[in-house]
Amino acid sequence: MAEVLIVDDDHNFRETLRELLSDAGYQTLVATNAEEALTLLQTSTPDLTLCDWKMPGGGGEQFLKSLHSEGLLTTMPVIILTAHGTGPNAMQAMQLGAYDFITKPLDIDQALATVARAIRHMELQREVELLRQQRFRDRALEDISAPEEGMKPQLIGASPAWIEIFKNIGRVAATDVGVLLLGESGTGKEVVARAIHDNSARSRHPFIILNCAALPPELLESELFGHERGAFTGAISQKRGKFEAADGGTIFLDEIGELPLSLQPKLLRVLQEHTFERVGGTASIHADVRVIAATNRPLEDDVEQKTFRADLFYRLNAFTVHLPPLRERQSDILPLAEYFLARYANRNQVAATGLAADAIVALQSYPFPGNVRELEHLIERAAVKAGGRAITAEQIHEELTKARTPAPGAFDIQAAIGLPFHDAVANWERYLIEQALKAAHGNKSDAARRLGIHRRLLYEKLTQFGML
Repeated sequence: MAEVLIVDDDHNFRETLRELLSDAGYQTLVATNAEEALTLLQTSTPDLTLCDWKMPGGGGEQFLKSLHSEGLLTTMPVIILTAHGTGPNAMQAMQLGAYDFITKPLDIDQALATVARAIRHMELQREVELLRQQRFRDRALEDISAPEEGMKPQLIGASPAWIEIFKNIGRVAATDVGVLLLGESGTGKEVVARAIHDNSARSRHPFIILNCAALPPELLESELFGHERGAFTGAISQKRGKFEAADGGTIFLDEIGELPLSLQPKLLRVLQEHTFERVGGTASIHADVRVIAATNRPLEDDVEQKTFRADLFYRLNAFTVHLPPLRERQSDILPLAEYFLARYANRNQVAATGLAADAIVALQSYPFPGNVRELEHLIERAAVKAGGRAITAEQIHEELTKARTPAPGAFDIQAAIGLPFHDAVANWERYLIEQALKAAHGNKSDAARRLGIHRRLLYEKLTQFGML
């Protein structure tokens, strides 16, 4: 039987609430203010606290701050009850770690449902801790989280498919050959590129990233190779390009298939001769740079269609690494989710949360068409809602429902009708983009032309929908 602590200076309200909770099957404790409640917690361990926001002798704000400093909010949820139900008060209470915020007079059914849900969250948190301890023991025994010494922690996974990636990184990192990373959007190509750099002899030098789809062709050349003053309108001073900035290190060219045909000979020259000229310049500049390129579509098709130079393709394709989609490395979903949770907690300086057993099942049964990037965004959104407590399957399904997209080749109008307006419009936009990319065989420039939009807008939409 769960025990609930009631903290309220109103005697009549306190006793009425105590009677309601007792009738619902809960044991109860009472205190008249925050100071008295904190004293009581030195000898008692209730499962939940219902606390008034404003009280003589210390109210909900003081109570939450004290619990937060003691690290108790993740093991004992606090529901704030108040007649001062203003937006700022609610926001402040939730920022301080309250589980929920309910205004007086109480809706009894709503209040009891919230109490039951909070206690269930507390129980799930205990289950999560047991699961975490079990996984810690398993990892201590197997030590499979870092198959290669020196690998960065972002390379999470121990599935057979991902172990092959570790092996390939180990093979190619010590060399100086170019690498072409192939895989669906969101599979972690940038992370693998950084791991190759970090484990190479160039690791003390810069690692520079440029997405070839993010800029229009007229700006991309300047971004890659720099420009001289007066080279074009707006060039008011000399600018160093990415290749100069990466000298001695590595440059990662993402979405290499989007590199305009006009710029491909200049890139080929850099790969072959390690020299180039700034836009508007005549002096040859030497650049000792390793190039790692990435694409989510077969460049062989672009070569056949003569939108990508064959000689550049063969030069980039010196060593190829195929990154598997997340649906083919299902056993990596849980360690990845735990990593994203820990990183979220560290970035936001909040208590680390965990995944309830039913949430783990929900994650592992979902195909993740957006791959690791979709999992990362899903976990972060769920962590915000969980507020430092265990993430449940209900929260996972809620986030998946919001992000659901129509099946390839068909737009689910009935599903769209059940969505908020902006979500339905987003689903329709994504469907149109998917069809345009399919018709263009993955060529984003061609897809943008088919849609009648600028390539930069298409790129922004692809980023918004997690399709890059």
